[in-house]
Amino acid sequence: MGKTISEPMSQLENQLAAELAAVAWRDLVSHARRDALIVVSESLDLLEVGSAIAGDQVPLVQDWISSKLIFKPTTEDLGNWNLTPDKLFNTLIVQPFVLVQLRDQI
Repeated sequence: MGKTISEPMSQLENQLAAELAAVAWRDLVSHARRDALIVVSESLDLLEVGSAIAGDQVPLVQDWISSKLIFKPTTEDLGNWNLTPDKLFNTLIVQPFVLVQLRDQI
């Protein structure tokens, strides 16, 4: 599924890689309000998911949705994150969505 180190990144992946950012929850709230957040499981590569969505790889994306590897945040998730506005997420914008992945905080 994932790329090996020797495989070159596509132009799309290069563009998306430039958009990867660590963002605090407080800056994602407005996107949550417009129902634009998609949570990406930590078991998936955020860039690979963004590339699949942007590249219209419907069967792959549907498989991730069916497996609950990408999903809309629950009310409980949103409530917990509102309690920790400094919580960091890795993010990737793939219009009209903002993909978020919990960031390991040490």
